[in-house]
Formats: sequence, C-alpha cells, structure tokens
Amino acid sequence: MSHAMTLKWYFVRCQSGREDSIARNTQTRLKIAGVSDLIPQVLVPFERVTDLKQGKKRVVNRKLYPGYLMVQADLDNLEDPRVLKARTTLREVDGLRDFLGSRGEATPLTEAEVTGILSRMSDSESRPQVTIGLHKGDMVKIKSGAFDGFDGAVEDVNPEKGTVKVVVTIFGRPTPVELEYWEVESV
Repeated sequence: MSHAMTLKWYFVRCQSGREDSIARNTQTRLKIAGVSDLIPQVLVPFERVTDLKQGKKRVVNRKLYPGYLMVQADLDNLEDPRVLKARTTLREVDGLRDFLGSRGEATPLTEAEVTGILSRMSDSESRPQVTIGLHKGDMVKIKSGAFDGFDGAVEDVNPEKGTVKVVVTIFGRPTPVELEYWEVESV
C-alpha cells in the first residue's frame, strides 16, 4: 500500500426493506473479492426505540434511513486497480444502488454528520423511549376506536405513556381526545 488509507463514510442507496441482508451480502462479496480493507464497514444506521404494540413494550431497532446503507470506504484513488475492483464489487451486489452525491460523484459525510449518526446509534441503546413521530400541530387521521376515520390536530404527545392528545371537531366543536399512539397516523 503506497498511499495512506483515507477512510470516509458514504451513504449508498439500496432496495428498501432489504437493508440488512444487502449489508451482509455486500460484506461477504467484498471479502471474497479481497478488498474489504478498502471498505471495512457496511452498516445499516438504526436507533433502538421502545415500541408500544397493543400496549406491550418492546425494544426494536428502527432504521434511521430506510433505503440507505452507510459504508466506510477508501475509494478515491481511481488509479488503483484494487479501488476499481472494490467499486465494481459494490456495483454487482444485488439490491445495492449508487452512492449518494451530486453529479454521480460520491459525496462523503462530514465528521459532524458521522458523529451525529453514530451517537444516535449508541445513545439510543441506553435510554430507549417510545418514539412517537408526531408533534403538536400535526394533522392526523384516527384509525381505530370510536373516532375511526376522523381527522384532528395533535395537541399533546406523551412519550412515557405512549399517548397522543388529538383535537377532533365533533358536532362543530373542537374536542380533545386521548388516544394510544398507534391509533393515529399522520396525514
């Protein structure tokens, strides 16, 4: 190796819903091709969240960026035949698409972006909490219970209890209703 390794992190698009198997497949193929030193890490960025399903709490991994993998790679030196081989290997992985970047050029993530993502991945393990992707003022549709089919605006979110207070207009009057968070979806 004549040049020092300059590893950078990149986002690579991939088929949504298959991130984990594509990441594993990518690592296997890089090893077989003998270029895994150029792409040492392929990961699916996730955070650990406590999910409330029908009132039961469980900790799940939730993908931060569905449809993307993060790869750590040193692919800048296009004179290097091994770099070309590594790039070709990536292109041949089923379900793996292109690097994220402008005009076909892979744009590396900044240190700050990488740190932010990696800290979300490690942080979240220590203090799982219900992630309710809703905020005050969001419009939602209620999809179960007495108000099934009604639209309303989120008034309050309670991650500890896993509930959402939604203001629904009933008989022309705004009425706050407390709901389990899985009973509503954003519109």
